[in-house]
Order: sequence, then structure tokens, then C-alpha cells
Amino acid sequence: MTSLPEKLADISRSAGVKTAYGDPVQVDGVSMVPVALVYYGFGGGEGESDDRGSGTGGGGGGASLPIGAYVRSGGTLRFEPNVISLLAVGIPFVWVAGKALTRVIRALKK
Repeated sequence: MTSLPEKLADISRSAGVKTAYGDPVQVDGVSMVPVALVYYGFGGGEGESDDRGSGTGGGGGGASLPIGAYVRSGGTLRFEPNVISLLAVGIPFVWVAGKALTRVIRALKK
């Protein structure tokens, strides 16, 4: 039986866009390669307590967000974004960056 770290390493190697969306697609001579933001995480626990006995636990999960596709038609290659997904990622990022920048500016003024 393989150990837990080895199993997690095998899972993390195979996780990605190909796992979420499959192989590139050919449609009418046009090749499309999906692009996605993929993230996942794992957690575990173990503990002993005189009151409650002993305990163990673990879990994991992940998600993927399609952000567009590379499209090859003839001799040209271009990126076709999924605008809704890019906004879903971009707006919170800009908000957090703005908040962080305001705190840095306030700290530098003091």
C-alpha cells in the first residue's frame, strides 16, 4: 500500500486543464485548446484528548474556472477569452489589490 503523500503527489500531477476539460478539440479544421484556472487543496488532522478520546480526519476538494481557449486557424494562433469568467476573477483581485494599496499608503503616511 502506498503512503498518503505519494497518493497526493500522483493526484496533483494529473490535476489540471486536461483533467477538467479533456484533450484539444478539432472543429472544421480549427484546433481549440481550453484554458482554465484550476485550484485544489487538501487537509488533514489528528489529535488526542483525555476528555473526548482520539480523533482523525481529512478531506480535499478543488474547482476549475474556464477563462478561455487558444484557437488555431490556418497559421494563426489567438486567445479567445471567456469574458464572464475573467470578470469573476478580475474584479475581486482588483478590489483586494486596491484595499492593500490603501493600507500601504496609510502606513507610509504615519
